[in-house]
Amino acid sequence: MALGKYSRVDGRKSASGYCSTVTIVVFVALCLVGVWMMTSSSVVPVQNTDVSKENKNDVKTNDIETNIENNSDTSNESSNNSGDDSGTTDAGKSKQFEDNPGDLPDDATKGDINGTSNNEETDNSQSKDSEKMIEEKQEDKPEEKPAEETKEDGGEDNKDDGSNKESENEDENQENKESQTENKDPEAGETNESNSDDNEKKIEENSGENNDKEKGDDQNKDELDQDSAEKKDKPSEVFPSGAQSELLNESATQNGSFSTQSTESKNEKEAQNLSEPEIQNGYGWKLCNTTAGTDYIPCLDNLAAIRKLPSTKHYEHRERHCPENPPTCLVPLPEGYQRPIAWPTSREKIWYHNVPHTKLAEIKGHQNWVKVSGEYLTFPGGGTQFKHGALHYIDFIQQSVPQVAWGNRSRVILDVGCGVASFGGFLFERGALTMSLAPKDEHEAQVQFALERGIPAISAVMGTKRLPYPGRVFDIVHCARCRVPWHIEGGKLLLELNRLLRPGGFFVWSATPIYQKLPEDVEIWEAMKKLTKAMCWEEVSITKDTVNGVGVAVYQKPASNECYEQRPSNDPPLCKDSDDANAAWNVPLQACMHKVPVAPSDRGSQWPEQWPARVGKPPYWLLSSQVGVYGKPAPEDFAADFEHWKRVVSKSYQNGLGINWSTVRNVMDMRSVYGGFAAAMKDMNLWVMNVVSVDAPDTLPVIYERGLFGIYHNWCESFSTYPRSYDLLHADHLFSKIRKRCNFMAFVAEVDRILRPEGNIIVRDTVEIITELENIFKSMQWKIRMTYSKDKEGLLCAQKTTWRPKEAETVQYAIA
Repeated sequence: MALGKYSRVDGRKSASGYCSTVTIVVFVALCLVGVWMMTSSSVVPVQNTDVSKENKNDVKTNDIETNIENNSDTSNESSNNSGDDSGTTDAGKSKQFEDNPGDLPDDATKGDINGTSNNEETDNSQSKDSEKMIEEKQEDKPEEKPAEETKEDGGEDNKDDGSNKESENEDENQENKESQTENKDPEAGETNESNSDDNEKKIEENSGENNDKEKGDDQNKDELDQDSAEKKDKPSEVFPSGAQSELLNESATQNGSFSTQSTESKNEKEAQNLSEPEIQNGYGWKLCNTTAGTDYIPCLDNLAAIRKLPSTKHYEHRERHCPENPPTCLVPLPEGYQRPIAWPTSREKIWYHNVPHTKLAEIKGHQNWVKVSGEYLTFPGGGTQFKHGALHYIDFIQQSVPQVAWGNRSRVILDVGCGVASFGGFLFERGALTMSLAPKDEHEAQVQFALERGIPAISAVMGTKRLPYPGRVFDIVHCARCRVPWHIEGGKLLLELNRLLRPGGFFVWSATPIYQKLPEDVEIWEAMKKLTKAMCWEEVSITKDTVNGVGVAVYQKPASNECYEQRPSNDPPLCKDSDDANAAWNVPLQACMHKVPVAPSDRGSQWPEQWPARVGKPPYWLLSSQVGVYGKPAPEDFAADFEHWKRVVSKSYQNGLGINWSTVRNVMDMRSVYGGFAAAMKDMNLWVMNVVSVDAPDTLPVIYERGLFGIYHNWCESFSTYPRSYDLLHADHLFSKIRKRCNFMAFVAEVDRILRPEGNIIVRDTVEIITELENIFKSMQWKIRMTYSKDKEGLLCAQKTTWRPKEAETVQYAIA
């Protein structure tokens, strides 16, 4: 009985305990439901809220565009709760660009927060502490939220227990900071497009720009070390949108109706396909130890090749002799080098220590070429034939031949044997653009003086090969005591000028044979009269400048073939029909003349429109039946390219890169197509050297036709210019092409060679190339002004510094 009694008592107790347990469970369930209802009322469910780690690291390339393509239904609702209240906290200062509403869409920010809440609410294993943390996050939602929290919480599904979440967030936070700093993720460009109307979200690193007032003064003030300011409310056309985006990719043919310079130039050297050393994490830069020192030009200072030349009679030793293994070292700076003086003051004086050469001042000082004046080299504006100033000489030429019309009819000039290029420097005041050329070392550093002054110039010689320009492109060719023996060997060198001159163009010659009666001068003059007559050049004017005491002869090239057909003898002979006048890369000179084009649709049959009208109109010989480089009919291709670059230059480059444009004078477009980039900058106080690669569509005649200039070049070799020549380099999808066919690191070293310290480079290329270049430039201590990516395309703006490595590397073939 006792056992039974106790059994009944235990049974009651068990039943009572069971009821209590049910009651507690129901109560707890109701509480949880209540909590869920309270929290869900302020939470908007968002699909696809997790962001892969790759997208997290996209911050390093500064493409903060959240994937919300599947959120069209929810984004409108969530945008009502988000908006302009995002800001910066102390914890988020290292991520200064993530929390700006202009960079991160409103609904994307909300989506990240809500995604975090949902994950944590539905985790059945969370502790009371994690519940408390959720409630705190829900209460804090209307307040400002640091971008780093948004990235951490919304970036991954939180599937571990609450004790692991805090450590995970700390790890992710550290990873985000590292990726923000190092920018090493090769997938950085693979981001999805935001629905935001702001297509251009710029992110700067070490830039010289002051950000939007909404960002406040508390964001990375130590990094804002430049003078220019950028406003986020100004659109930044870093990449084109809409139809213009097609211009980023060339047509499948790569050429359209344009042949390449490689095809045209039958004797072009084989492309250099050197084995590429594997890129390591570290880059061991060394200084180039060469005889030329700070003035080293690899293709002009290959002393080993020059010593093997059988003859130097035709200036072969001044021509290009590029080494098989281009150097990967960095050229040293002159001692005491400083930022070049800005234009137009630089036309009159430059820093002596930047070009520390005095020999020319000693030899030509009495002719007002250049003089030494304390810490400056000064340029009075004179020359051998215009001791009393270039402007008087320029105006005297036009007075002699009014048809010259500097800056209107005559826009693009070639000055052979330019000296220090004062002629071209002062022609800027008459609206004309002059390509000045002279050989290296014939007059010490003459071309280097010109470039330091801010005047276009190139190191080249009229020797055994054609100059690297297309046929029939220069409006005027000028020679003032240029020391070129035009009359010898059947007039081969003068016939090269005939190739370069437009039909109807002028040859302006100022030399002693015109006005002196010494036996040698008389002999040369008689030979020139005979040669020019045989070439059907009309003697337009022979006048004497009484101020300078010199004579000037002006000849005009015929605009038809009538004279050629009526000559009593075919001497000089006409070139064969198969001889392409545009073929200019490593093509030997020939003593022949090309016929004048006469068909209405042929280039050269008509004179271009006057400047500046010619810069914006497609040339008359670009036909709709021709396919342009980008795959459209050629005239449409031309127009679309021009509109694209006008928008990019005005809305992005001029305002969005932190470049001080007042210090920019010498600019190179390293991979020009139609010259749209240069044309878009025509009203700025600078000039642009357009470079058309020999393996690219031959569009250089188009560039000249619109009143601009440029040159053919093979970027597997060094450029024919002195170190520190350019203030700004622009490379549109060039590096990725170099990667496929040239020594990549040698090309980077060449970029460093021709860019001035404190100069900038703008690179547009694939994200992979941009990431690699950013690391390489950092290894050279360059400042990364800005990186940007969108749809696997990237943009990089970097500034070179005065840093040079300490260890030297002897370049054996450049040692005397």
